[in-house]
Amino acid sequence: MSRPRIVIVGAGFAGYRTARTLSRLTRHQADIVLLNPTDYFLYLPLLPQVAAGILEPRRVSVSLSGTLPRVRLVLGEADGIDLDGRTVHYTDPEGGEGTLRYDRLVLAAGSVNKLLPIPGVAEHAHGFRGLPEALYLRDHVTRQVELAAAADDRAECAARCTFVVVGAGYTGTEVAAHGQMYTDAQVRRHPMRTGMRPRWMLLDVAERVLPEMDERLSRTAERVLRQRGVDVRMGTSVKEATHDGVLLTDGTTVDTRTLVWCVGVRPDPLVESLGLPMERGRLLVDPHLQVPGRPELFACGDVAAVPDLTKPGQYTPMTAQHAWRHGKVCAENVAASLGIGGQRRAYRHRDMGFVVDLGGAKAAANPLGVPMSGPAAGAVTRGYHLAAMPGNRVRVAADWLLDAVLPRQAVQLGLVRSWSVPLESASPEVARVPGRPDAGPAGSAGSAGSAGGPGRTEPAEGRQGGEPAKARPGEEPAKSQPDGESAKGQPGGEPAKGQQGGESAKGQPGGEPAKSQPGGEPAKAQPGGEPARKHPGRPGADGASGERHRTSESARPRPAHAPGTSRKAAEPSAAPKPSTGARRSEAPGGTRSSGRTRSPGAPAPTRSAGPPADPGPEPPPNQPPPGPDIAPGPVKRTDGPAVEGDS
Repeated sequence: MSRPRIVIVGAGFAGYRTARTLSRLTRHQADIVLLNPTDYFLYLPLLPQVAAGILEPRRVSVSLSGTLPRVRLVLGEADGIDLDGRTVHYTDPEGGEGTLRYDRLVLAAGSVNKLLPIPGVAEHAHGFRGLPEALYLRDHVTRQVELAAAADDRAECAARCTFVVVGAGYTGTEVAAHGQMYTDAQVRRHPMRTGMRPRWMLLDVAERVLPEMDERLSRTAERVLRQRGVDVRMGTSVKEATHDGVLLTDGTTVDTRTLVWCVGVRPDPLVESLGLPMERGRLLVDPHLQVPGRPELFACGDVAAVPDLTKPGQYTPMTAQHAWRHGKVCAENVAASLGIGGQRRAYRHRDMGFVVDLGGAKAAANPLGVPMSGPAAGAVTRGYHLAAMPGNRVRVAADWLLDAVLPRQAVQLGLVRSWSVPLESASPEVARVPGRPDAGPAGSAGSAGSAGGPGRTEPAEGRQGGEPAKARPGEEPAKSQPDGESAKGQPGGEPAKGQQGGESAKGQPGGEPAKSQPGGEPAKAQPGGEPARKHPGRPGADGASGERHRTSESARPRPAHAPGTSRKAAEPSAAPKPSTGARRSEAPGGTRSSGRTRSPGAPAPTRSAGPPADPGPEPPPNQPPPGPDIAPGPVKRTDGPAVEGDS
């Protein structure tokens, strides 16, 4: 008799804890499969310290295969679930497809960025939900301070060293607190014009900083921020964003090159496609974390609306304090449902308080309801983080010690570009790369517009004077792509060339066909050209084994899903209300959870033979040479604004 298979979707706080507990409980009596787009668990509470240069990225990344024995890791993002056929369809990082069969399914897909219908925000702001975004922000802030120090124009210097953070919840408060310390340390080595210093602004429509916390802790956090020079403006938000600055709701215009979006998150839309009862975007479950009427389906973390037994009629909030505990209870109930061991139990909790790291020796905390501030709160905060991390404790402690005695290394590595971390991305933990199939349904968070599709234009960074790259109809786009490649595929320009993997860029609007790909034929679906061949969707896969089957030159259609299969639809376009929620960083466990695994459904390009590569046209005059400090040209995106969920 074959062993039952348990599939867990997502490796955030809830998914990781579920997998770890099941690995201990089942002891080879069941096959455990963990589906996640990355091979690490991200400890989100310490992400602001990565952006501030205190911790290295790997310190907050815990290896899944190294810490989860007897768990099979499958890299990919779930994009369809067949409840009747008991299969999960996924897309791997290289665009291949696969299917996983399950006897028990645990949905722990986490949450995605919450967007508001504010003009220019999707084009010019960046979120703070994953390692790529933190690395991009560190490089970007470093570059702006260095350019400001070298600028001859006083107005340009002031704009470059002004940083605007929207959202005064846990994430926004910590980003502003650590960011101010980081830039202050940087300008001590790169003095700016007389009388000028970096300026950080923290905006929120709420009445006070950290509205989720006790009022005394809010006052403590605001006092620390103002003492460091952070411009805290409550009851104010962004009305419009442009490349050169932001217009605030109070009518003030702020010249800036940096807009950090920390207004909160909402449940991953993957669960909306299941057609099951929902509560504000979250899947309704019983106190045992089981979906009513579906004994094989469990949900936990941000995607699950779990009844709060301590507050009848309410649901547990979307925090890691709950997600981490959800995972343990869910694992025990899954094991009990298979008769492997243990008894089912309902989820009950006790609030253990919150912690907010304000950098240095400063923090605000109320462990077990006891309000604390100053160095004592800082010690409690860091002690909690060390105890809560499932790995890398010694390395994190060593980085903290080195930061206390050595100056920080303020260098820009140029590893993550602006177009790699668009705000509306449904996968902030995965940076976009050329040739990666990111296209999804129109209007969904994570559709591919960042690869040159029609839509909004994102400015290039690192250009003299802060001017965006131009791509007007009838002109060639600017060419400051990584490795010296041209920025192509814009309306009126030539389509993109040199895509990763050697596939041709096809079907680009208003341009000549992409030519001379290594091993690829010219694209033929251009206006006035030959009719395009119909390419297949992504290759299918065997559900029993989960192994991918790739298509060859023959273009076969995607096999139809079994009855009951639900594919992720485009997100609703209803205008959400402003929210001040942010990632929670709670003392014994109060950080906002992550771990979504969701993929837009873009077709994978096929490979074919063709002529040798064409070097392409010469770059336009007066164009800065390509290099690690020059970001690519404008990127078109088609993603629509996201709708509001719980925060």
